[in-house]
Amino acid sequence: MSAPIAVALDAPDLGTTLRWARAVGPHVRCLKVGLETYLRDGAASVSAVREAAPGVELFLDLKLHDIPNTVAGATRSVAGLAPEYLTVHAAGGAAMVRAAVEALPAGRVTAVTVLTSLAESDLAQVGLAGPPLDAVRRLAVLAVGAGAGALVCSPREVAAVRAEVGPEVVLVTPGVRPAGSAAGDQARVATPEQALADGADLLVVGRPVTGAPDPGEAARALAAAYPGR
Repeated sequence: MSAPIAVALDAPDLGTTLRWARAVGPHVRCLKVGLETYLRDGAASVSAVREAAPGVELFLDLKLHDIPNTVAGATRSVAGLAPEYLTVHAAGGAAMVRAAVEALPAGRVTAVTVLTSLAESDLAQVGLAGPPLDAVRRLAVLAVGAGAGALVCSPREVAAVRAEVGPEVVLVTPGVRPAGSAAGDQARVATPEQALADGADLLVVGRPVTGAPDPGEAARALAAAYPGR
């Protein structure tokens, strides 16, 4: 089995996105296409990534957040791309998450709990009660109760979320940084070793791979260090 890693293809143009996809695809389980690529290059970019890395799972990271009817429509509009993972914001509420689940016939609606860029002081500014751990746990339980098959949380909350939701829900952790890597704009980070030990299923890694001189070699080395389970 390929390594439990999703490489974030946040590139400045589609050519670079596809070059990265071809380079890292043989070594990892999943490729993540986010807002930057999707809004610039459209749905065709998702199909192009699939062609560049056949057999690799697709993580469509759109973080949908709107009223339930609108999120249902948006989900239906991308369902034909057959993403294995499609993100929505858990903070949109149970009805919104449920609307996405009902509109996605295959794949996992993946609820984002608290963005890994937010620290406790940021949560207070936006009116989200409690430290990040408490907020993440509340949102995780809400989203899974509404049918979400996967959750996104920082590696610092993985163990607590796993205890809350059990073994069947896929836990996805951005904010993963190999020892010695810069944190960048992430506030709540941990090493891949710690995230996996605490119960993470899929590690999202971006700049430590795509910012390397040879992204393919960086992905190969990371995959060798954290082989599939």
